[in-house]
Amino acid sequence: MKLTTKGRYAVTAMLDLALRYDKGAVTLADIAKRQGISLSYLEQLFAKLRRSGLVDSVRGPGGGYTLAMEPNKISVAEIVVAINENIDATRCGGEKNCHGDETCLTHQLWEDLSTRIHEFLNGITLGDLVTKPHVQEVASRQEGRMQIAAR
Repeated sequence: MKLTTKGRYAVTAMLDLALRYDKGAVTLADIAKRQGISLSYLEQLFAKLRRSGLVDSVRGPGGGYTLAMEPNKISVAEIVVAINENIDATRCGGEKNCHGDETCLTHQLWEDLSTRIHEFLNGITLGDLVTKPHVQEVASRQEGRMQIAAR
């Protein structure tokens, strides 16, 4: 199973929001600059994240997006599922027709792997990631670059 760019970008953007949880709304333009993600791509992702109740939009001056709940209440799996990313390592998409109309020899293995991946991602919250030293280092470096660019 490979997490697609869509899933990686959604988790990255949500972590960017989590790092600024107590600082008010964050614009997608700022996330795009910090994370090197296309603004139009972020707009598509955030429409899905908003419909799933993971983010709130704030209109007007100082507007942007905020997390809809505390970072420790949003799991990585919820983000991936919200953007319609499939956590499925089977070749048949879980249809059990991977060998003609029947399951293949290794179907159960890949199905079990899919379950474990989902459990793993469900056990990690944005709050967990925010406290990681590496995440803090990268966020600090990105913030420094934004301040230099703003001068």
